[in-house]
Amino acid sequence: MAYRGNAGPTLSVAGLSKTFGTIRAVDELSFDVRPGAVTGFLGPNGAGKTTTLRMLLGLTRPTGGRALVGDRPYAEHPTPARVVGAAIESSGFHPGRTGLGHLGVYAAQAGVDRTRCHELLEFVGLAAAGNRRVGGYSLGMRQRLALATALLGDPPAIVLDEPANGLDPEGIVWLRQLLRAFAAQGRTVLISSHVLSEVQHTVDDVVIIAEGRLVHASSLAELASTAAPETYIESPAEQALADLCRERGWATRPDGAGLVLTGVPAAEAGAAAYAARLELHQLVSRGTGLEDVFLRLTGGAS
Repeated sequence: MAYRGNAGPTLSVAGLSKTFGTIRAVDELSFDVRPGAVTGFLGPNGAGKTTTLRMLLGLTRPTGGRALVGDRPYAEHPTPARVVGAAIESSGFHPGRTGLGHLGVYAAQAGVDRTRCHELLEFVGLAAAGNRRVGGYSLGMRQRLALATALLGDPPAIVLDEPANGLDPEGIVWLRQLLRAFAAQGRTVLISSHVLSEVQHTVDDVVIIAEGRLVHASSLAELASTAAPETYIESPAEQALADLCRERGWATRPDGAGLVLTGVPAAEAGAAAYAARLELHQLVSRGTGLEDVFLRLTGGAS
């Protein structure tokens, strides 16, 4: 689908806070989301991601700080749906409406006609289900309908909350390619997730929060540079392998019939095993442990 707009706006939050009673859901949060990139907004369940997105979209009033889309708050744009397309909750559908009917309700807000609704149902793979009631849709189908709703106004910025939930592997690949294409068009793309491994092949930048506070913001490449290498090693001489790891001071964890060495390149592990005349059945580099970095930054919650 060809994008007809200009480069996307920068999304900015500065000192953003939200308190519900005695609970500080978001605490002095500040970060920017740049156009032309896919940014992953990451954190454990309950970290404050959805609350932050709702404040960015004017759905929840901040206790403090501000959230801007370009140079102004979302609600101050003349036609907000033509600036930011958002899908915050895939459960927010009237079960009695058809998929086409659902899009028709939001089409007026975006200033588009019924032709655009049909076009988007085709685009997200729901053309055959457009006249079915949403109450009979699977979670994955509702995710696709939510994305179609977000795209009604052909917006230069897209904000999606946990968009991969309920998608099958083929759907996840489709979504990944779609988001990458949006960014390549110059749009601003922000997606939330509580699992780094779910989005690490999609995003360019990461913003990680825990307990409502920022714990890391960088490119994905910079985050990867802080991760330690991992190596899987397997030997029939299990005790000798365990002794070698202990002598070398290597951090290990069991994995099937072997061990995973954290912070140890495969070349180093292989050389040490060779010197110790230790028979190996497998020696596999697993690259960097990005998920371990994510868990360390967020306190191990998921």
